[in-house]
Amino acid sequence: MKIKYLISKLIKKSRLSSIKNSSIHSSSKIESGTLFVNSSMNKHSFCGYDNEIINTKIGSFCSIGNHVKIGGGEHPYSWVSTSPVFYKGRDSVKAKFSEFDRVEIRTTIIGNDVWVGQNSLIKQGITIGHGAIIGMGSVVTKDVEPYSIVAGVPAKKIKLRFSEDLISKLIKSKWWDLKENELNKAAENIKDPIKFLDSINESNF
Repeated sequence: MKIKYLISKLIKKSRLSSIKNSSIHSSSKIESGTLFVNSSMNKHSFCGYDNEIINTKIGSFCSIGNHVKIGGGEHPYSWVSTSPVFYKGRDSVKAKFSEFDRVEIRTTIIGNDVWVGQNSLIKQGITIGHGAIIGMGSVVTKDVEPYSIVAGVPAKKIKLRFSEDLISKLIKSKWWDLKENELNKAAENIKDPIKFLDSINESNF
């Protein structure tokens, strides 16, 4: 049983990922089966298996689950037809009756320390604030405020992770920009936000 598991794991890993016109920090990881196009990922973040991430900027310390879709294309719904046979670009269908420009693709922004649950869909042009959590299976069609937990179809705010005062202090601290040695010292208090912030403030004096 263990051998079968290892073989299946190896096959899953061996599929590789498709990365184009993108930058990924050396400390971050894109798992196999993922399409990562015109996007960037900062330090200590990871992206799970079988995702599609397009025109997206991802911050540091982010956790992107499996089967997540972020920043995909949009069809022009104000035109007579939404079909790609009427606008520029290569598509699944070959015919072209006209080749008008579509509205420019908007960049999707994922802040720092964001957790996106598996099977989530995030519309292009959305901004996910620092520290936010997107519940699995959510469809995000609007911006998500920092340190909020959202879920559902469409995604709605469930609650804030911390008090507004603590959230303000966490954002102001920009702890995700700490140097490695500073983070090593502060990490012993990672389970207690107040002690964590205190340890950061102490190190600055």
